[in-house]
Amino acid sequence: MKEIITEDGSVTFHNEEYNETYHSVTGAVEEAFKKFVEPTHIMNLAELGMVSILDICFGLGYNSAAAIDKILEVNPECKIIIAGLEKDDNIVRKIPGLSPQIKNYNIIKELVKNKLVNNNYEYDNHNVKINLLVCDALEGVKKLKLRFDIIFHDPFSPKKNPELWTEEFFKELRKHIKADGVLTTYSCAGIVRRNLKAAGFEVKDGPCVGRRSPSTIAFPR
Repeated sequence: MKEIITEDGSVTFHNEEYNETYHSVTGAVEEAFKKFVEPTHIMNLAELGMVSILDICFGLGYNSAAAIDKILEVNPECKIIIAGLEKDDNIVRKIPGLSPQIKNYNIIKELVKNKLVNNNYEYDNHNVKINLLVCDALEGVKKLKLRFDIIFHDPFSPKKNPELWTEEFFKELRKHIKADGVLTTYSCAGIVRRNLKAAGFEVKDGPCVGRRSPSTIAFPR
């Protein structure tokens, strides 16, 4: 798995199976904060004292770590619950060797030290609880019991990883998002937005980061 230094100095990797990088080469950490975390209502939720997040295609954990940073900046005592789904344990095993500019990335490093008998990972310390399931997201999402305030949807591209951008998969995500929840994703492809709408979401443009086209923000209707 080839290591790539992105333009903001943070590390990503190239996946041979999908022939794509895990993050935007314009800035992996920048993408986590600006495309995934900041377009949500995470600051308001932090003030209320509890945030639940579903991180689809957890990868190196940048999105979850960035979310933890923003939440704890607002409310250091906020309860944080994160469920992560990641198919490839090889990318998870890269986490201990990384030091991105994310203040609370040490939590993600601690997470991957706690590998369970079933090859999943768990972190539970003070007010932060993370469960990372190593499985295909198509199956993993069906095992979830919670509904979430925020969903980060971060698979490989619709062309390379189409099964995670279908109407059927978005319907599964719709079951697991709260009525006032928000889903963020980097793609604005027409098929993606049509499938989100067919699955019961409203969509709008997210920020343009590192490219001309916007990301996508989706809300259940």
